[in-house]
Amino acid sequence: HPHALCRPQSTRIIPYPITHMATTKAKDLRELSVDEINRRIRDLKLEGINLKLQKATGALENPARIRAIRRENARLVTILAQRSTKA
Repeated sequence: HPHALCRPQSTRIIPYPITHMATTKAKDLRELSVDEINRRIRDLKLEGINLKLQKATGALENPARIRAIRRENARLVTILAQRSTKA
């Protein structure tokens, strides 16, 4: 159809609201003890596994959460590595 190029793009309806993840800043993570960091890493890994399972079954509501969890986990591992090189 010749007018197809003149039509504006339709707006995409997003099924869930895009909100910023409740990620913790690295500054706040540095204040945690080693035990708290290790516990947090374990919890994030479990949550990541659950989200991957939800993704595989098609039940994942917020795919951006997987990335946020990976990044927070990387922050925590980095903080632990920095502490071990200081000591």
